[in-house]
Amino acid sequence: MSRTSALALAAVLVGGATSVATAPASAAEAAPIGFASVTALGQSGTTGGAGGPEVTVSTAADFTAAIKADGPRVVRVQGTITLAAGMYDVSSDKTVIGVGANSGITGGGLNIGLPVSSVTTPPANAVHNVIIRNLVFSNANDDSINVQMFSHHVWIDHNDLSAGKDGLIDIKRGSSFVTVSWNHTHHHTKNMLLGHDDGNAAQDTGYLKVTYHHNFFDRTPQRNPRTRFGNPVHVFNNYYVANSDTGVACQNKSGCWVEGNYFENVEEPMTNSYAGPKGSIVERDNVYVNSGTPVVGGSVEDPRGYYAYTLDTPANVKALVTQGAGTGKI
Repeated sequence: MSRTSALALAAVLVGGATSVATAPASAAEAAPIGFASVTALGQSGTTGGAGGPEVTVSTAADFTAAIKADGPRVVRVQGTITLAAGMYDVSSDKTVIGVGANSGITGGGLNIGLPVSSVTTPPANAVHNVIIRNLVFSNANDDSINVQMFSHHVWIDHNDLSAGKDGLIDIKRGSSFVTVSWNHTHHHTKNMLLGHDDGNAAQDTGYLKVTYHHNFFDRTPQRNPRTRFGNPVHVFNNYYVANSDTGVACQNKSGCWVEGNYFENVEEPMTNSYAGPKGSIVERDNVYVNSGTPVVGGSVEDPRGYYAYTLDTPANVKALVTQGAGTGKI
């Protein structure tokens, strides 16, 4: 849905006073920043397959067996693995990581979540403690990565995602304590969805706590992300370029804390009034270059009540993210 808004003729920095980093962020964090780092739901941070065996896979059969095996495991993907159309389950306590800059999967996607849909409280066996890093995802016939059914403590970091059929990274159905960081998304329309339906309050209220930081939203028209119910959703230090519809679309009781991002040639950088009931946005210290006017309002829970973080200087975010996001950087 295209919207018309006034374009700023020069870069402007808008918002209240906020502390910023004195040194640039590292693009190769050893552990997640944000909600995936929080101790909650019986899990202390996100460690993936640490402490388990390490296996290197290069075929579809070995890959799908390794990611769904019981117990902690580090699954190293060597080369491009072609999957048959479909979604492939990742079980708890897994790190799935590409070798080098060009390893990944094509044709199918990863599902992090139980095969149920009707429960409204977290099941005891909810999928948790999963890390997805340094993988190239392309041409999925559904979602590239789907996090659902109260899955928690998931870190999606330094991936390259493009040309899927549905979402590149969709998080829904009560999932929470997720960090999405340093990913490069491109050549795709419906980028990242948080909360799949306006009628899903029974599962989603109180959950969908997600941090998006240092991602490169490269000409992805919409859902960067589009959110429902989650509060707070923390969006910081991302680089947006030529997003022809919206950057952050925060709707239906979700609360987005949007700070320190760099928007360039973005028609509507953020809005709390998009295609449904309104959400809330707190906007601080963002850079706008030839971009529209933010549509904000309402109150949002402060993410600093959950975790500590340090902002990079917003004017430096374009250079930091274009150099550091995607594969081959860790």
